[in-house]
Amino acid sequence: MKEIFLLKLGEIVLKGANKRQFEARLRQNVRRRMKRYGNFDVYIMQSTVYIEPMDEMADVDGAWEACRSIFGVVSLCRCRPCEKDVDAIFEAIENYLGDDLDCARSFKVESKRSDKRFPMTSIQLSQEIGGRLAEAHPGVEVDVHHPEYTVYVEVRDFAAYVHGPAQPGAGGLPTGVGGRAMVLLSGGIDSPVAAYMIAKRGVEIEAVHFFSYPYTSQLAKDKVVELARLVTKYSGKMTVNVVSFTEIQEAIRDNCPEEFFTLIMRRFMMEISQRIAKNDGCGALITGENLGQVASQTMEAMTVTGAVVDIPIFMPLVGMDKEEIITIARKIGTMETSILPYEDCCTVFTPKHPKTKPTLGQVLHAEEKLDREALITRALENIEKIKVNYYDDEPVL
Repeated sequence: MKEIFLLKLGEIVLKGANKRQFEARLRQNVRRRMKRYGNFDVYIMQSTVYIEPMDEMADVDGAWEACRSIFGVVSLCRCRPCEKDVDAIFEAIENYLGDDLDCARSFKVESKRSDKRFPMTSIQLSQEIGGRLAEAHPGVEVDVHHPEYTVYVEVRDFAAYVHGPAQPGAGGLPTGVGGRAMVLLSGGIDSPVAAYMIAKRGVEIEAVHFFSYPYTSQLAKDKVVELARLVTKYSGKMTVNVVSFTEIQEAIRDNCPEEFFTLIMRRFMMEISQRIAKNDGCGALITGENLGQVASQTMEAMTVTGAVVDIPIFMPLVGMDKEEIITIARKIGTMETSILPYEDCCTVFTPKHPKTKPTLGQVLHAEEKLDREALITRALENIEKIKVNYYDDEPVL
């Protein structure tokens, strides 16, 4: 029989009465991901997603790689289905996993009998199959405590399934079950990781990027669009809202005390992002802020910059150290792009001695010469919307 995939659900199984809603969204997401790889049947039974190629034209390897970045899946394996019969199970293991067994120094068999009509218990099945495999592979020792290789047998409703060790999935919750949020996406390391972390909780992501031409280059904008594309490997399609920020930054430079430049700039960013978010159906903002990392990320500074919005601000990196963030950036493939030497607008007009413990009254006084509403209105009139997807040949509408 042909090879299929089994995707095991994570915390979805704990959702009680809402479980079916989560499963339906996951099935929809998996089907959408599989479309570019051919004709696959996708269905869910017993907290497991079954993905079955329907013809020889299906790109099984490409589909397998795509499955590893689908949120809502805790682990996945490629397996061989067979009849629910001991002889058929043993034959399937020999044909499908025999070469892997021969390469191992030790093994064991783990069985799970979901179909209670099967005449043997899980332990009995493991013992029977393990004994046969030991005779067929005399050079491989049986080690039930610390085996180098484990053969898995799952007896389910439709068939028995044999496979080797499962691989970790992307985890989290299916994209779309947690609402929509707007990430403030810069060209640095942190914000793409923050977008990934919130997307992992089932949230659909949109992005806003502040572009200050000619102080920042087209290459800097292209870098951010590429970071968004890399995140969509996990989150699905995304719109990047590019906001022209030059006029605002020049107004801040010309009218505000230098020590408050960054704080006032951040307040404009937050307010503009909120207006775009509300217009696009997003219920929260996402930032890559990390407590104490830079002068604008003290408690006092974050209180002041967050005071201009009335929707939640999610900061998934706030308590992480830089090495933890970099580890995730490498894992999701954004690190190499993030460190490209193209500056974003946050580095424009950086004060020599930024205020680290501001009060709201101080900042309001520092920005009182600005016509905030006029500046924000003009910025919102010229938004460039860029739709991105991980694969160029996938529709982004």
